[in-house]
Amino acid sequence: MSNLPLTSLSAVARVEVRFNECDPLGIVWHGNYVNYFQEGREAFGKKYNLDYMELFHKGFATPIVHLSTDFKKTLQYKDVALVETAMRNTPAAKIIFDYVIRCEKTNDVICKGTTTQVFVESGTMNLSLVIPEVFVNWKKQNGL
Repeated sequence: MSNLPLTSLSAVARVEVRFNECDPLGIVWHGNYVNYFQEGREAFGKKYNLDYMELFHKGFATPIVHLSTDFKKTLQYKDVALVETAMRNTPAAKIIFDYVIRCEKTNDVICKGTTTQVFVESGTMNLSLVIPEVFVNWKKQNGL
């Protein structure tokens, strides 16, 4: 499905465009693609057992610190978006996801994007400069 330069770990979420996501022109408002990326991360997490609440309970939150999106075409009400989400394997203390959103009906690329998340300590929100052990273990379990 994709041309994502990533690990072999990827997942696809299927999202039907809802009426309230469209602008007066009948197309998906650009800010809603961030929500579609979230749907993609949720699908990835379910598939690979990457649970943000488990990380939180083990002392870490993973806020997004960078987001980029390149728009190619538009989606309209009731279109189905296929959100492919793949993780980059990086030695840094961060999680980078790349996304390709396609229209299910036409297979056209609608947009591409990237998010970067860092690890912060749950209580203090201090930035972790090393990869938390829980994430190191998750990477090993998934062949990274």
